[in-house]
Amino acid sequence: MSKNILVSGACGLLGYGVLKSLRRSETPYKLIGTSIYEYEDSVAPKFCDIVLQVPLTLSKGFKDKLLKIILEYEIDLIIPTFEIGVTFWAENSDLLKKTGTKVVTNNPDLIRLCNDKWEFYKVMKHHNSPYVIPTTLCSDFNELDGKFGLPLLIKPRHGMASRGIVRVYDQRSFELHKEEIGKKLMVQPLIGKDDGEYTVGAFCDGKGGYDAIIIFKRYLSKEGYTNKAEVVEDKQIEAAVLELCKIFEPVGPTNFQFRVHEGVYHLLEINPRFSASTAIRSAFGYNEALMAVEYYLDGKSPKQPKIRKGKAIRYIEEHIFYS
Repeated sequence: MSKNILVSGACGLLGYGVLKSLRRSETPYKLIGTSIYEYEDSVAPKFCDIVLQVPLTLSKGFKDKLLKIILEYEIDLIIPTFEIGVTFWAENSDLLKKTGTKVVTNNPDLIRLCNDKWEFYKVMKHHNSPYVIPTTLCSDFNELDGKFGLPLLIKPRHGMASRGIVRVYDQRSFELHKEEIGKKLMVQPLIGKDDGEYTVGAFCDGKGGYDAIIIFKRYLSKEGYTNKAEVVEDKQIEAAVLELCKIFEPVGPTNFQFRVHEGVYHLLEINPRFSASTAIRSAFGYNEALMAVEYYLDGKSPKQPKIRKGKAIRYIEEHIFYS
């Protein structure tokens, strides 16, 4: 019997990355995509069997609408994609108790921690992790200049991708953000170079390890997503991911991002969910969306797949819906 899978954020890069990956499966899953956009304004129908419009996740009517969809379409598994949806299910898993529906979700403690990068940094420091990037809530420019040097990075404590990150080259630009440091922002030195970033997909076992892994050297777009990716093998990164798994115990699809500086890998962040590189990974043999379906529905842990070598380049494409 075919399983009914609901994928949220179906018209976004993360959402249709998951949907495209599931379409690679030999099993004919019925894919139901949800989106805040109207059917006519979405590319989601290209990737889904059914597309449904839903309210914003934090809006008043969202829970009732979602439960209605779950019951009406007999949803077997929910795959949240965006950060806000992942957080919602970490806090509201009790909604599914009477439905029998399962949800792809990571370690709730890790999800909460990743929602505040300053709190995440403090845990890294507590464990004396060699992969931590020096971080502070100090708002004194001269002190920061003396400690870190220029340029500085001012980063939002909350948020995803590279949105809101500012490179500061002088005191004048620093003063524009000074009042928000501590409450909403934090400060780091700029380490490494833009061509020294790596994005890693690992399917974690929730016990301090992982079952499968793929590593890309990546180049970012202005929007903060991977624009170009090349498959690499790197034992240092594999060791770093394993050490981080021991600290945070992620489970299921987890994204680790690193930047290399003077031969040392530093953790930029952990995303306890699918990432925007999901479809690219599946094209190289690492289909984490299918792994997740088999794990959360059938209890089947994945095995390390054979990864094809090569590189991927993103480009803008149109899909035409004829009348």
